[in-house]
Amino acid sequence: MNFKTDSIHIVGGGLAGSECALQLANNGFSVVLYEMRRGTKSTPAHKTRDFAELVCSNSFGSLNPESAPGQLKWEAEQLGSFVLKAAKDAAVPAGQALGIDRHRFSKILTDTILAHPNITVKENVVESLDEIPRPAVIATGPLTDEKLASDLHRFLGKDFLYFFDAISPIVDADSIDTTIAWKADRYGKGSADYFNCPMDRDQYLAFITAVKEAKKIEFKEFENVPYFEGCMPIEEIVRRGDDTLRFGPMKPVGLEDPRTGKIPYAVVQLRQDNKEATAYSIVGFQTKMAYADQVRVFKMIPGLENAEFLKLGSIHRNLYVSALQSLNPDLSTKNDPNLFLAGQITGVEGYFESTCMGLLVSKFLIQKLTDRPQSLPPRESAMGALLHTITKEEKRTPQPTNINFGLFPAVTARTNKDQKKATQIKAAQDSFKNWIMG
Repeated sequence: MNFKTDSIHIVGGGLAGSECALQLANNGFSVVLYEMRRGTKSTPAHKTRDFAELVCSNSFGSLNPESAPGQLKWEAEQLGSFVLKAAKDAAVPAGQALGIDRHRFSKILTDTILAHPNITVKENVVESLDEIPRPAVIATGPLTDEKLASDLHRFLGKDFLYFFDAISPIVDADSIDTTIAWKADRYGKGSADYFNCPMDRDQYLAFITAVKEAKKIEFKEFENVPYFEGCMPIEEIVRRGDDTLRFGPMKPVGLEDPRTGKIPYAVVQLRQDNKEATAYSIVGFQTKMAYADQVRVFKMIPGLENAEFLKLGSIHRNLYVSALQSLNPDLSTKNDPNLFLAGQITGVEGYFESTCMGLLVSKFLIQKLTDRPQSLPPRESAMGALLHTITKEEKRTPQPTNINFGLFPAVTARTNKDQKKATQIKAAQDSFKNWIMG
C-alpha cells in the first residue's frame, strides 16, 4: 500500500474519533489526532477542551441485555471499547440506562489519550482534506468546521444532509423540592434513580399552553431542516397535539405518587447528571425556547418552582452524509478508499452508535494495514445491522438512524414478542462471536 505517511491521521476527538484513535494506538499503530477544541476554536454546542465531551444528554441508552441498545453495548464490550469502559467507570444511577457523569467520563478519555505513547495530539483546525495524509479518518461529527465541511462537499460531490438536535436543561439538585418530587423508577425497576415531578390535569394543560406561548429561537435560513425523532424539542412534540408529551417523555405509567397512592396525569423525570448527584437533567426536555422563557416555563413544573438551572437547553444544526451514496461498506469514501468517515457524520444517531462507527473503522483499518481480507460484522449482529442500514439499504430514505430491532434481519418463526427478541439476540451474539474468532 502506497500511503503518504507511517501514521494514521484522525480528525475529530469526539466519541468516534477517540475510540478509533485508542483502538489503533493500542494495536501498535502511530496515530495523529486532530482536535480543534484543544486549541482556540470551539463549536456552538461544546463547552470544554476535553475529548469525547457529551453535549446533549448524559445517557448512553439502555443496558437491558434483551434490548437492541444493550446488544450493541455487548458487542462493543467484546471488542474492548475504550468509550464503553470509560462510560461504565463514570456511570451514575439511571435505572436500566447507562447514565454518565459527563465531566468524569471526558476526563478519563482525555487523560488516556494524552498519556498514550502512540498518539500525537494536534490542536490546529483542519480546513481541507488535502492537509491530511492518508490513511485518514474524518470523525468531526455533526458540528464539522464549515471550511472542512465545504471541502468534504466538494470532494464527495453529493449534497450534505442536515437535521436539528437539541439539548435538555440541567437543574441544581439542592433546588429540587423533595416534598413534591419523589425518587422512583417505572414499575419499581432499578434502584429509585429518577426524581419524578407529578402533574394533575390542570397543571399539565397550563404547562402545555405556556410551552406554546413561549418565545422560540427560530432558524429562518434552515426552515426545511428536519428534527431527529429521537431528540425532538418539546415544542415540536406539542405541535402534534396536547396529549403527545404525556404519552412521550411525560408518560406517568409505572409511577405511583407516594403522597396520593395514585398515578399522576403526567410526570416530568429528572436523571442524575454527575457522580456527586448535585445535578439532574430534565429527561426528554430538549428545547428551542428562549432562555428567559425556559426558566419561567420549567418553574411551572411541580417540584421545580425554585429550581436553579446549571445549564439551559439549546439547539444546533447537525451535518451528516448519505453513506449509501458516498461510502463503501467499510466506511471508506468511494472517491478515496484510504479516507474513512466515522461517527455521527456517517448517518447514525446516538452517542453509542457514533462510538461504534469509530470502533468499526479502527477494525477495518487494521484489516487493510495488515493485508487481511475485508471482513464486515455479520448482518445478524447489532453493528452489522447498523452498518448495513446506512451503507446498503437502497430503499431507505436518508435520515439519521439509531440501533433498534427493526434494523435486524426478520425472524421468520411465529413467536411472541419476547421470544422474537430473544431469538434475535441469540443470533446476534452467536454470529458476532464467530466473526471475532474468524
